[in-house]
Amino acid sequence: MTAVLDSSAVLAWLRDEPGAGVVHPLLPGAIMSAANWSETWQKLHQHGADAGRATSRLRTLGVRVEPLTEADAVTAASLWTRTRAAGLSLADRCCLALAARLDLTTVTADTVWAGLDIDIPVRVIR
Repeated sequence: MTAVLDSSAVLAWLRDEPGAGVVHPLLPGAIMSAANWSETWQKLHQHGADAGRATSRLRTLGVRVEPLTEADAVTAASLWTRTRAAGLSLADRCCLALAARLDLTTVTADTVWAGLDIDIPVRVIR
């Protein structure tokens, strides 16, 4: 299954947190938005991890980074209205926009996504 990974799912896998076993088989061929790739780097660096090494490991396993398009930016902005109450970040909405463009499921550790009223498939890992 090809899926779009949210930063929270990738970080859960890197930290061997609950749900990591759900993420692991998805890594070969998985896709991340450049916005989520940046967020992953930032979170790793913030917690003192070697972000370059960790993300290199992801690339070796087959994770691909997809640039944010103009259409993705518009979709992410339009999602703000429908997801505002859930408190989704711009990176979260970029992840969902990429999944919408590629017609793929998003995979996240953020349980609030399960209750979103959107036409984008979401799989919560825990």
